[in-house]
Amino acid sequence: MELIWKGIVEAFRLIFSGDPEVFGITLLTLKVSGMATLISLILGLPLGTVIGLCRFPGRKFILSIVNSSMGLPPVVVGLWVSIFLWRSGPFGFLNIMYTPTAIIIAQSVIACPLIIGLSAAALQQTSEKIRLQILAVGANKFQYLLLLLGEIKMSLMAAVIAGFGAVISEVGASMAVGGNIKGYTRVLTTATVLEVSKGQFDVAIALSIILCILAFTVTAILTMLQQKRQG
Repeated sequence: MELIWKGIVEAFRLIFSGDPEVFGITLLTLKVSGMATLISLILGLPLGTVIGLCRFPGRKFILSIVNSSMGLPPVVVGLWVSIFLWRSGPFGFLNIMYTPTAIIIAQSVIACPLIIGLSAAALQQTSEKIRLQILAVGANKFQYLLLLLGEIKMSLMAAVIAGFGAVISEVGASMAVGGNIKGYTRVLTTATVLEVSKGQFDVAIALSIILCILAFTVTAILTMLQQKRQG
């Protein structure tokens, strides 16, 4: 209990003292996780829409792959992304290994299946009556799609929350492709692991508390946006 108490005290000290290193790590954590979630939404929503609404050969197989990918271990994602980004890899010429960009890419790979799978499932569950009503009012294909997405906006926001929660809490992929470089690629999860390895458990607890506060704050904001029309 003494160790936990020291961790809590250290967390408040780091927060209210405005420690520049912790502030930078927290800001980078929010930046890379936010960007990864946004990219996953931009890529995943159209793919989820196609899978959810269209009928084509191999659709169930593709959906099975997407659903299986929801549980991909972050360290495995980090390994494969790093293989592609190494100097000898297909995208080595980009020279983005051990950069925040590499972390964003890895985290996007983790979150994208969640966005695709959850949005596809939500669209598949839309009522046939609603679809017919939209078509009955003379909506074109684009309007039909927008109105249908509007019907599942709560589910879409839930997908975004799930995607953000998955990436902000992962450590394996960030460590593999980012290298945990101080002042450059170190995020809250990798910083916590580093402090544990050094035996600085009070600092590790403090960083974990800050991470939880950050995750809760962003999730609470997204939840309020999701629920604002529910009274």
